[in-house]
This record gives sequence, structure tokens and C-alpha cells, in this order.
Amino acid sequence: MTIPLLEVCVDDADSLLAAFEGGADRIELCSALEVGGLTPTPGLMRLAATLPIPVYAMVRPRPGDFVFGEGDVGTMLADIDAIRAAGLAGVVLGASRPDGALDVAVLERLAERADGLGMTLHRAFDLVPDIAEAMEVAVALGFERILTSGGALIALAGLARLKQTFDAAQGRIGVMPGSGLAPANVAAVLEAVPAFEVHSSCSVARPSAGGDAVRLGFAGESRRVTTRDAVVAFRRSMTP
Repeated sequence: MTIPLLEVCVDDADSLLAAFEGGADRIELCSALEVGGLTPTPGLMRLAATLPIPVYAMVRPRPGDFVFGEGDVGTMLADIDAIRAAGLAGVVLGASRPDGALDVAVLERLAERADGLGMTLHRAFDLVPDIAEAMEVAVALGFERILTSGGALIALAGLARLKQTFDAAQGRIGVMPGSGLAPANVAAVLEAVPAFEVHSSCSVARPSAGGDAVRLGFAGESRRVTTRDAVVAFRRSMTP
């Protein structure tokens, strides 16, 4: 049995290096994972580009929904240029219409700008009302894979929809389960669906340093960080 590829999502320099040292096969690079991930900073992209594994950067200019106006789209196009200039391997994209369907017009513009880079369709896919229709859009636009939790808060709860997504893909595009995956549950997901890659932050909660930062609202009581040991444990849990 082939062990699936492990993509680790990170949003700071220490987590980035811990993911690599722990054995991540690919990195999804973000900022602000506490809101689902935003476009990373130029400095973090430059650091990530020094690693000898593929790094895909999130292209999401703000928190909230994935319904993007013209200002958002212009920002995303410029961010794709910056990701290319930094030397990263690919981008993580998504855009929705108000009804949850993929915004084909916006995705066409973003995909055209990202020509030559790898592309992952992010969890905007979890909002789509019609899996088969959205799958055809993703394939036609040249996405390599879809990151999805099966429309649930965590992937383990979305197995029925994940199975539908794999069926719709018919091997034409990768389907990468993600959200809430941990050593305790990833084996159950891999037993249920034929995934060749999985996505996790491999993170642990760490208390925030400095009480005043918490008191003034600059930080929460804790934050999640990726650790080398957590990545190692996750990889071990995928081994048959």
C-alpha cells in the first residue's frame, strides 16, 4: 500500500521549518490560519522558497466568504504575480458566487494569471450545491487537486460527500481530504476514500506569551503551531 502524500498548512516561519523537518511532502503556505488562511507575507514566501519541497501559497485577500469583488480580484492577481516571483511551486485558489457555486468568471481570470504554476482549488468547493457541475469546472480550468472536507466541519464527518467527490473526479483530478485530520482519525478517512494525498496543520495549542497582548486583544489565550513531532506522528499514523 502506498502511503499518501502529506501536505501541511502553516502560517509562520517556525511552523514552516517544523513541517519540513517532520517530513511534510508539500507545504500550503498561509497567513492567519485562525480565519482559514490568507495570502502569506513576502518574507514568509521567500523563506519557503528555500526549501527543497513544493510550496503552494494561499491566494485569499481577506477573511470571510469567497464572494470576491473587483478590488479583491485585482489584489489576488497581483498576489499570484508575487507568488510566482518568489519562486513558489503553486497557488491555492477559490471563488464563489452568492449561491455557493464556483465563480467561473473569476476563477478563469485567476487561473489564466497562474498559468505555469500548480493549482489547488480550496474549500470553496465545500460550498457548492452541485458536486458534479463544480467538478467539471475544476477539471476544465486545470486544477491539479481539490481540497475538501466533504462539506463538513471536519473531514471525518464528511465522508459521504467525500465519496461523491471522488466518484465525480473519476481519476481526472486529485481529491485531498482536509480539515480536522489528526493521527487519531486519518486512518479512518483513508479507509473510506481512495485518497493519494491528505492535508493537515499537524498543530498543537501553545499558550500566548505576554498577558498584556491577550488583555489588549492582540492575541488569544493560545495559538496553534505546527511541530516536528506532530508531523512525525501524523506520518506514522498513515503507515499501514
